[in-house]
Amino acid sequence: MDLVKMTEYLVKNLVSNKEEVTVKEFPSENENEIIIEVLVNEEDMGKVIGRNGKIANSIRTLVQASSYLQDNKHVKINIENF
Repeated sequence: MDLVKMTEYLVKNLVSNKEEVTVKEFPSENENEIIIEVLVNEEDMGKVIGRNGKIANSIRTLVQASSYLQDNKHVKINIENF
C-alpha cells in the first residue's frame, strides 16, 4: 500500500471532518527518507495527536513498519492544523 494513502486512511478514520484532511508527500534531502505532511481541521487535532502523542506515534509506527516492508525508507510524519 502507498504510504501516503495509508496515512490518509488512518487519519480519516480518526477525525470528524474527513473532507478537510490533506496528506501529501514532500521530497527530502536524504534519499532514504520520506516526509509526509498531514493537515487536519483544528477541531480534530486532539483526535489525531492523542493524549501525550500516543495516537500520532501509533500512526507513525504503522506507516514506518509498512515502509520497512516495501522500500526500507525512514518516514517522518508532520501533523499540522489549519
